[in-house]
Amino acid sequence: MIERYSTPEMSAVWSDERKLAVWKEVETLVVEAWVAEGVAPQAAAEAARRAPEVDEDEWLEREKTTNHDVAAFVDLLAESVETGGEWIHFGLTSSDVLDTASGVLLKESGELLLAAVSDLFTVVKRRSFEFKDTPSLGRTHGIWAEPTSFGLKLANWAFELHRDHERLVDAVAGVSFGKISGAVGTYAHTPPSIEQYVCSHLGIGIEPASTQVIPRDRHAHYLSVIAGIGATIERFATEIRHLQRSEVGEAREAFRKGQKGSSAMPHKRNPIASENLTGVARVLRGYASAGLENVALWHERDISHSSVERIIVPDATGLLHYALRRLTRIIDNLVVDTGRLAENLESTRGLVYSQAVLLSLIDTGMTRDEAYRLVQRNAMKTWDEGGTLIEHLRVDPDVALDDDVLAECFTIERFLRNADIVFERLKETDL
Repeated sequence: MIERYSTPEMSAVWSDERKLAVWKEVETLVVEAWVAEGVAPQAAAEAARRAPEVDEDEWLEREKTTNHDVAAFVDLLAESVETGGEWIHFGLTSSDVLDTASGVLLKESGELLLAAVSDLFTVVKRRSFEFKDTPSLGRTHGIWAEPTSFGLKLANWAFELHRDHERLVDAVAGVSFGKISGAVGTYAHTPPSIEQYVCSHLGIGIEPASTQVIPRDRHAHYLSVIAGIGATIERFATEIRHLQRSEVGEAREAFRKGQKGSSAMPHKRNPIASENLTGVARVLRGYASAGLENVALWHERDISHSSVERIIVPDATGLLHYALRRLTRIIDNLVVDTGRLAENLESTRGLVYSQAVLLSLIDTGMTRDEAYRLVQRNAMKTWDEGGTLIEHLRVDPDVALDDDVLAECFTIERFLRNADIVFERLKETDL
């Protein structure tokens, strides 16, 4: 995890300190489970619970000898207990500890991500209502389309974040699993009751059929959902970048006092945060691809996934947490230029109202194609010769519309008359 793109909370989840603490908790719970089975003495469980956390430096130094991180950990933990060291790691294989602890850490990271998505949703929803009645240009293919409102644009974003949250809830639940089933998942050396005891105390699910590891389709799904949320972030960031273009100027990232947009050009005010998030989304998609590659392991297990997960899981969760936090700040402080929104809408010379005229002409009995060609002809004059669309339509003898009807076609109210339904739905939507 790169410090520049990390958050303290997520870094703490994936720290060696936290990992070793969870490993110790898994080992301790296993000893307690053996006590509950009437196999290990109570003193062994009490000693394991009292044992100090394994020192990170000592663990790394011991790994130089064992060339195995879990074996080094087990050696040090067993040596540190006052009595019953032989019960540490009794009946376990390394992946019983690794994957069960991983289930805990994935759950913790997921809970941080869920909270961050919820925070972003709240900010977007609030700003959506702030600009509910602020007219703006809708664009398709990058070209003027029809009037909308800036709040409606943000409402669309809010609902997407709500869907992202639902998908993430499912993904976090699907990856929060453990297994204490042995080398190939047969429970040959640990009865299922040990697994039940450990996982229930950790608050995670039990893998119903494991091999030596938990199947990696769970992790692939988690990483794919993370990448999907990254795509959502990129969509929002790309829109902000377009709106901040000098020729558009409808919205922009806040620019702090003392900030510099360019080392060479003092006038620059660039959408650097949104550009940064666009790049982060690309990395997250790559991590999702690597997660899918990890699904196809040999037989009951190989470790080709291990090196990949040591990188992509902390990085993917950390990057997304960072990106969600940063986007929340961007939108919370987004500067919306309502004057420029109005100017840009006016600059279309009425072209964006063309469909209302088309439908009104159809109401008079014209065929759709006749009406379309008539409006299109006048629209092309507006594009090529100047003037406004309504001016050209008023002098066209083929336009058989009362002036009041024609004028009504060129009002914002005509286009936003039913948009309140979206805000009614959003008002009832919460996380």
